[in-house]
Amino acid sequence: MSRIGKNPILIPENVKVNIAESQVIIEGPKGNLIQAIPTYIKVEVKENSIIVTRLNETKQTKSNHGTIRALLFNMVKGVVEGYQKELEIQGVGFRAQTKDKILNMQLGFTHPVNFPIPEDIKISTPKPTNIIVQGIDKFKVGEVAANIRRVFPPEPYKGKGIRYVGEYVRRKQGKSVTK
Repeated sequence: MSRIGKNPILIPENVKVNIAESQVIIEGPKGNLIQAIPTYIKVEVKENSIIVTRLNETKQTKSNHGTIRALLFNMVKGVVEGYQKELEIQGVGFRAQTKDKILNMQLGFTHPVNFPIPEDIKISTPKPTNIIVQGIDKFKVGEVAANIRRVFPPEPYKGKGIRYVGEYVRRKQGKSVTK
């Protein structure tokens, strides 16, 4: 049996879990999330915990057992605490600011880059060189942060670009002069 899939998920007091036919709805103080459940996986609530079991022993079912449990755990954590990713911008004159539902970035191009902020995601810029992406859906927060980073990934010669806080960028030497 799956080691991750067999662990129960504890439900905090301020979280409600509703199980419909083929989906699980988790409501908490920060919002609510919905997850579709395959027909060969069974989800039930017992004594303030969510238990995920599989109905057959096929390879696909075994693969999805732990995955569904992990997704449900991330949903419970997201509606209680939320998730966040921090990005930093490095480069002379590089900066970002949020206006309405748009993240405006000056990244050394001939034009400013406007990134539309999706629903359910909050982007803040406490400093012009820091971007914080927050939300209740772990997947969506990571995807938005990756899309922002993709606008100008860090380059290996001078290190300019957008990177995650704490990310190590391997530097190259560049051209060496020979005599």
